[in-house]
Amino acid sequence: MILLNANAGVLALPVWTLIPFILMLLAIAIAPLVANHWWEHNKNKLIVSLVLGIPTAIYLIYNGLTANLEHQLLFDYVPFIILLGALFTVTGGIHLKGDIEAKPWINTLFLGIGGVLASFMGTTGAAMLLIRPVINTNQQRRFKVHTILFFIAVVANCGGLLTPLGDPPLFLLYLRGVDFVWFMNLLPEWALVNGLLLLIYFFCDNYYYKKEPPENIIRDKTEIEPLKIIGGLNFVWLIGIVIAVAFITSKTFFDTPEAIESHGNLFKLMQSGVLVVMALLSLIFTKKAVRRANKFSWAPITEVAFLFLGIFTTMVPALLYLSANAASFGLNESWHFYYATGALSSFLDNAPTAISFYELAGGLGFSNLVESVLVGGIPEIILKSIAVGSVFFGAMTYIGNGPNFMVKAIAEENKIRMPSFFGYMIKFSLIVLLPVYIIVQFCFL
Repeated sequence: MILLNANAGVLALPVWTLIPFILMLLAIAIAPLVANHWWEHNKNKLIVSLVLGIPTAIYLIYNGLTANLEHQLLFDYVPFIILLGALFTVTGGIHLKGDIEAKPWINTLFLGIGGVLASFMGTTGAAMLLIRPVINTNQQRRFKVHTILFFIAVVANCGGLLTPLGDPPLFLLYLRGVDFVWFMNLLPEWALVNGLLLLIYFFCDNYYYKKEPPENIIRDKTEIEPLKIIGGLNFVWLIGIVIAVAFITSKTFFDTPEAIESHGNLFKLMQSGVLVVMALLSLIFTKKAVRRANKFSWAPITEVAFLFLGIFTTMVPALLYLSANAASFGLNESWHFYYATGALSSFLDNAPTAISFYELAGGLGFSNLVESVLVGGIPEIILKSIAVGSVFFGAMTYIGNGPNFMVKAIAEENKIRMPSFFGYMIKFSLIVLLPVYIIVQFCFL
């Protein structure tokens, strides 16, 4: 039975309608740990998405919520997958090869550059571009696990905070009406967390560098291959993606709320069309040898498409429920949203987590924040908490963000013994990342 929540003015679905969404998220979090061999096949991910998504879709259509489902799939899911697919295709055509000295300052510079690129290439794109050169640069060194751990934190997560291209939750917030340039307001949070992590890493790497056997240092100094970028034309297509996302919106061409609202979906489709063209140009003009050097395959983006089909479908009842029952959750301060979003983003996918808390925030009055500027329909400080929490805390576990496991797998392919799931948390994220994130909260949120 569906009720109308008089206070919120939105439909209140029964709590049991959240079960498919919860099961979907639990499958993503637990299946890799308990049934890894079965879960690694993308067809099984699609089966899970369909088994949970189809009954949800039937329920929504039967109860007259077809418009909600249609909007979620056509104007959220499709643009989301097209953006990720375009970034994946274009960045997969850029190959950085070479082997330079693995001095602490050079490694720190590598990670710092990756942290900047992450906001414009996406965390996945920047991580896949740089992880192999970082491993090659450090191949003569004995101590390199710490470098991969900080790489996951900075390049695969925290660096991607400054634009909607950086991390999936930010793009979903962008699709909800947050301006492209607004994310640049998160520069202080981005600079503080990445600056602290790079500083900690530099001292950590300097410590391990001094412990290296002398013969390793000699090899590192003599086995040099200059860095070289192959497939540089793809940077043109990457710029095209940035321009399309930043400027092809109804807000660029219309100045009234009514016009923006009525034309918003049309411009999303136009934007997606340009992204598809950029991806096709990359495929046409990039030599196959470049993608072979990157060990490029369509499996990762196929995995994302299959999983998020289930997530976006089962999310519809959850979003409606959160909007109608927001006041009962007891979240009324910015730091509440920061830690709540962060905690779930650590163990569940950070994209649906961010949108869930965004919808929850939209259902609250925030009488204590009446003077706050509204951005995307919610107080700006709350939006900052959700965006920062979802991006930063994605680094707390291997499953918090997609690139984490990919970086881990590539490192292990290269005979680097990475910590276990819980070892990563105990030896790194809880003692290094969490204190830094607490500092961010005290300074800004």
